[in-house]
Amino acid sequence: MSETSPKSMRRVAITALAGTSIEWFDFFIYGTAAALVFPTVFFAEDMPRYVALIASFSTFAVGFLARPIGGVVFGHFGDRVGRKSALVAALSLMGVATTLIGLLPSYAMAGALAPLMLIVLRFAQGLAVGGQWGGAMLLVTENAPVNKRGYYGAFAQAGAPVGLVLANLAFISVTASVSPEEFMEWGWRVPFVSSVLLIGLSLYVQLKLEDTPAFKELQGAAEDGQTPAPARSPVLQALAKYPKEISLAAGAFLAVQVTFYILVTFVIAYGTDPEGLNLTRTQMLTAVLISSVIQIPALFYFAAWSDRHGRRGIYMTGAIAMAVWCFVMFPLIDTGSFALITLGICGGQIIIAMMYGPQAAMLTELFSTEVRYSGASLGYQMGAILGGGLAPIIATALLAWTGSTIGISVYIAFACGLTWLSVFLLKDNHQRRLDEVG
Repeated sequence: MSETSPKSMRRVAITALAGTSIEWFDFFIYGTAAALVFPTVFFAEDMPRYVALIASFSTFAVGFLARPIGGVVFGHFGDRVGRKSALVAALSLMGVATTLIGLLPSYAMAGALAPLMLIVLRFAQGLAVGGQWGGAMLLVTENAPVNKRGYYGAFAQAGAPVGLVLANLAFISVTASVSPEEFMEWGWRVPFVSSVLLIGLSLYVQLKLEDTPAFKELQGAAEDGQTPAPARSPVLQALAKYPKEISLAAGAFLAVQVTFYILVTFVIAYGTDPEGLNLTRTQMLTAVLISSVIQIPALFYFAAWSDRHGRRGIYMTGAIAMAVWCFVMFPLIDTGSFALITLGICGGQIIIAMMYGPQAAMLTELFSTEVRYSGASLGYQMGAILGGGLAPIIATALLAWTGSTIGISVYIAFACGLTWLSVFLLKDNHQRRLDEVG
């Protein structure tokens, strides 16, 4: 397999980081708005607070329901046509859907049609995220040298905290610039409408980047008759060939998703609840922002560590650490102290990096080239829907039911146990060439 030059590798890595950052920015501004804005803007005024919040988080979860479908659709496209083309299509879809959310009428203007349109566009966001992750992470990992696959894979992973930082900065900036009334009326729309920029980035990817050496080599071999033509359905082929790996990859992602979305979505609503901690929106957004900034170098550190020592060990250590920390984290948050809240969230984000940093390389190394996009996307997105999509809803329901955060900690610890077991049962292929996998 041909080696990508260091200069080209850096360009690919930065482009993947930019693409995933803006894509996740679009996805995360929805989560922040679901906690702060949508219960009031898109649902009836006479709804009880917790009911409206759960309804809002349910529209948030729709994006996760769509992610496996996006993984299937774009996985098929990416394995048949190419990683780059699938990524461009996903970026364009996200840019259009998010911009349109910023232009939606409120419940007061359109009645029940408003949340219905919100759900449709959130579904489109989920389709886009379901497709973009596989394209972005394969663009870097299939180009990277064997001994730096984890490190370069972290460029795709870092898009999540970078996107979250950008999303929180956007909301903090708008909050500081307008009155609370103006924010609820129109200010929240500004970050959504700005997502039209993502369409421009998709054009850059289309015009400036080439597909990965692994895919071009597979395509060339098929054209020369050295290998069979690509399957009609790479997704079905991946399910038939790698059912264990796909299931375990989903399980490996549970602890990351459950904890992450509780920290970046539920905790904001919990901290700003007038009947609870009653902190300001800016305080909670700032705490999440600081934790996300700290997570970025941690992702690269643990990903590079996995290049030298293997993926499984650091991943399993992270699952154990999170199972312990979740019982420390909520007591810190419950103090109401900004410093201790930030400490609790930062600790959680650093531990998440122990798992999320090496993940792109680990999933890349589980599947052979002809079904890699489909297999990795299915595992990743199945874990996302089981973990992240339901996490804010379950956390809110547990809090309403018990009146305490201890049940949420137990929930996180249970997810960590499933993740530890899943990773324990997976192979570690960190020293293998990708054309040798499968």
